[in-house]
Amino acid sequence: MEQILINILNRIDDQVPGLSLVDEDYGQLEFVEDTYPVTFPCVLVGNINTDWEGTKQGCQRGKATFTTRLAIDCYDDTHVSSGTTGKIAERMALKKAVVNALQGFIPDNCASPMFRQNSRDFSLAGGIKVYETTFRFSIHD
Repeated sequence: MEQILINILNRIDDQVPGLSLVDEDYGQLEFVEDTYPVTFPCVLVGNINTDWEGTKQGCQRGKATFTTRLAIDCYDDTHVSSGTTGKIAERMALKKAVVNALQGFIPDNCASPMFRQNSRDFSLAGGIKVYETTFRFSIHD
């Protein structure tokens, strides 16, 4: 599974220009400090979960999910009368680029194409906007 994670990270790095960091998610956004241990915009990949079942041949087949978290530091005031609502569109375009990089991507020869399962967005303290997307794929060994 580690090679699949590395392949996902490389795919995002190759396909999505303008990111300052692509990394495994080990809780960087939840650090309780004055500064985040990442630079923005960044994509963090983690929360890998695989449900395994046996096959007749003694191998295993699994259904895996993982999340990407696109985090953007929102310095810009984007209320309607500010004239900068275009920044919202820029953030959404970056989110779409991350999804497009992984939608249908085959991360390894033992895996199926990836498909988006769900998505949500939320805010963190300090003006950080996070766009989280869960992808799913099948795997066998």
